[in-house]
Amino acid sequence: MSIRSLTGRGAITRRRFVIGTGLWGAALAVPQRSAGAYAPVYTPASGRPDPLPGTRFDLTVGSVPVNITGARMHAVGVNGSTPAPILRWRQGDTVELNVTNRLDEPTSIHWHGLRVPAHMDGVPGLSFGGIAPGETFTYRFPLHQSGTYWYHSHSGFQEQTGLYGALIIDPRDGYAQHFDRDYVMVLSDWTDVDPEDIVSNLKFQSDYYNFRQRTVDTFFRDAHRQGLGATIRDRLQWGAMNMAPTDILDVSGIIYTYLINGQSPAANWTGLFRPGERIRLRFINASAMTLFDVRVPGLTMTVVQADGNDVEPIPVDEFRIGPAETYDVIVSPTADGPYTVFAQAEDRTGYARGTLATRSGLAGPVPPMDPRPLRTMTDMGMGNMDMKGGMAGMEMGSSPGKPGDAPAGGGMDMDHMDMKEANRPGAAAMDMSGMAAASRHKTELKPGVAVQSVAMMPINRLAEPGDGLENNGRRVLTYADLRATIPGADPRPPSREITLHLTGSMERFIWGFDGKKFSEAEPIRLTLGERVRFVLINDTMMEHPIHLHGLWSELENGQGDCRPYKHTITVKPGERLSYLVTADEPGLWAYHCHLLYHMEVGMFRTVVVS
Repeated sequence: MSIRSLTGRGAITRRRFVIGTGLWGAALAVPQRSAGAYAPVYTPASGRPDPLPGTRFDLTVGSVPVNITGARMHAVGVNGSTPAPILRWRQGDTVELNVTNRLDEPTSIHWHGLRVPAHMDGVPGLSFGGIAPGETFTYRFPLHQSGTYWYHSHSGFQEQTGLYGALIIDPRDGYAQHFDRDYVMVLSDWTDVDPEDIVSNLKFQSDYYNFRQRTVDTFFRDAHRQGLGATIRDRLQWGAMNMAPTDILDVSGIIYTYLINGQSPAANWTGLFRPGERIRLRFINASAMTLFDVRVPGLTMTVVQADGNDVEPIPVDEFRIGPAETYDVIVSPTADGPYTVFAQAEDRTGYARGTLATRSGLAGPVPPMDPRPLRTMTDMGMGNMDMKGGMAGMEMGSSPGKPGDAPAGGGMDMDHMDMKEANRPGAAAMDMSGMAAASRHKTELKPGVAVQSVAMMPINRLAEPGDGLENNGRRVLTYADLRATIPGADPRPPSREITLHLTGSMERFIWGFDGKKFSEAEPIRLTLGERVRFVLINDTMMEHPIHLHGLWSELENGQGDCRPYKHTITVKPGERLSYLVTADEPGLWAYHCHLLYHMEVGMFRTVVVS
């Protein structure tokens, strides 16, 4: 890697917590402005996009000095800034970007969520050969869409080390929702530790960064609360499966500092407003490994866009955003505030924080983090079984609002159900005969080295907010809420289904599709023009944000013809979901989990459209 610590990246021990200091070196760097006809670009520290769109840009990828935690480090940035400059474009234009590599290793830039020709997609080995040190590559493509997107490196771990930025494409015919001002809110996770060391540590010990394992103390607390017998049975169940309910995120706040627009919680990024204004906040999760739960206490957020596409406005108090996803929300503060923008990591080991205020220097109150979530039997792929009350709570999986729209409930695989499980404490009440009617999906997938478990009863979880967000007293966005403002462009039914299991081994830190890593798997082949249904079954206990390059993914969430168009879909543990894809752009396309370290160790496929 070209990134080297000025003080020893990777020397941080497992025991060392990092604390953001807010001395974000990139903010001090002077951005390189383009000359002549090329548009200037701005550092994103303010979150304010350029008011005027441009079409031609010079972007230079290079090393950037930073100081997030009190240690002087080097990140990878663009034009002296990390996050990279905000790019503002206009739908219908053709943009040209000259990207020059000043690193001592190859680089690349992928335009996340954009419909571009395959050779402009920026994935080394698929789209092109990458950008060698000292070379310049020119991207040129028309803009058929509008919305909030982002761009990032697809080379090694450069995304983790700072090469990401926001991009906005203004709609040709104006915005559907009025707003008075807008801010980009780029969420990310910074670490002083070398990403190579992180992967090595996770391969050595998958819970290396998890300091919240259950202990003897928690055993006695649980026994006091729920009884000794139930507590022992619970521990035996998890132990038999070599899993832990505390496995939430692979990398935690023990080494991550969570950022908004490149600024730590201590730096307190601030966006100014006047009471009565409508403020558009463009949230982009550019983190490598973190799901965030976002809210602005005291303000209702109206979600108006998901992954760059307009949706019917949805008022919420909170939403979860997986890596690579984007949500645009509008808030309308009528008082002075200040208001805290609070984005806590799913595992509650840290948070990003900023402020909306009427003047600089103000800080809103920071709420306490919510209790940490714990994985459940549903996350283990055992459906909504009430282990004490039989099968009454099992959701058989029909898609909400549109039975048959998605085969979401057919994931039970009776062939691989270990009937010995029925003899475990708490499982005796299971009515096994009731499962047969829902056994629509068959798979040859079996547990093994790369498949720690196979979900027995994956279910539709689109109407669930996510682990840790249930019954918290707040209105939380779910995927089932998302409804496109216009019907989809392709009304044809799918001609076939492609079913993929999201698999892995927590202990070995192995991740893949159908038990195979990228090097072992054949490409997924689509015929140009065909329409297919992708069915994903998550056999693991972790969320996986799955990103298909180059083509839209129309999530079958029960909204009929107004399915939301997504570029990244987060699949919950033990979940089965589906989406439609029209293969209308030829080429080789990447298809992968957007948890960076999952992708790097094999959760990646090639989709060939020809």
